[in-house]
Amino acid sequence: MIKKSLFLVVAALTFIACSQPATDPLAGTWVDLTHDFAEDTVYWVTAEPFKRTTVAEGQTDKGFYYAAYNFSGAEHGGTHLDSPIHFAENKKTADQIEISELIGSGVKIDVSEKASADRDYLISIGDITTWEAANGTIADASIVLFSTGFAKRWPDLNTYLGTDRKGPDAVKDLHFPGLHPDAAKWLVANRKIKAVGIDTASIDYGQSTLFESHVALMTNNIPAFENVSDMSRLPTKGFHVFAFPMKIKGGSGGPLRIAALIRNNGN
Repeated sequence: MIKKSLFLVVAALTFIACSQPATDPLAGTWVDLTHDFAEDTVYWVTAEPFKRTTVAEGQTDKGFYYAAYNFSGAEHGGTHLDSPIHFAENKKTADQIEISELIGSGVKIDVSEKASADRDYLISIGDITTWEAANGTIADASIVLFSTGFAKRWPDLNTYLGTDRKGPDAVKDLHFPGLHPDAAKWLVANRKIKAVGIDTASIDYGQSTLFESHVALMTNNIPAFENVSDMSRLPTKGFHVFAFPMKIKGGSGGPLRIAALIRNNGN
C-alpha cells in the first residue's frame, strides 16, 4: 500500500512537472530599434526617398475590406543594412549574409555626451577601450552598437543630417558623428565582431570623403546597420540583437528591421 501511494505521488509530481509551460527562450523586454518607413524617413541626400502609393484601400464590391500599396526607395535609407559589397569588391551581398551573422550578443558604447558637444565627433579607440575597462573585453561574435544620441533628432533633417538640402551639392553640408577609421581598423584587428550599428546616417561621419571606416569593416565582410533608432533603453551589455534586412539578391544593402532582447535574467 505504501509503495502504491509513493508511486501515485511520484506520478502526480511528474505530471505536474510535465504540464508546466517550458521557459520561453524569447522572454524578456524587447526594444524595437527601427525607424518607421514613411514619407518623412531620412535618406542620404543623393538617394531616392521612400514613396508609398495606394493600389487599393476600402470595401470591395464583394463586401470585404482590401488594402494594398506599392513602395519604392533607395537601398540605403531609413534604418538599413550596409552589406559588405557596398564598399568592398567581391564581398558579401545582402542575400549572402548568413542569418547567424545578423543575430548576436550586443554591446552598447554610448558617446552621446561627446556627440552632443561636437556633431562631427569621431568615435575613438579610447571610447572602445574605456567601455571595456568598465565592462570587460568585447566577446567574440558580438554586435557592437554605437549610441550617439542622434536618433532623438529623427526625422528633422537639419539637426539629424546637418542640412535639409538635397542633391550632390548638399553632401558637403553633412554633419553627424561616426566611427573613426582607426577605431574601425582596431576592431577588425583586435576583436572578432559580427557587425556594427550606429544611430546616424553612416558609420563614417558626415564630413567623410573617403569612407575609410566602411572600407575597413567591409573588406573584412563585417556589415553595418545605419540609422538605428533610439538606444537609450538598452543596457551597456546583456542583450541580444536581431537584425533582419530585406533579402535583396545581389543587394548592397536594404531596409532593416532590427530589435534587441533584454532577457529577464540578464543573459
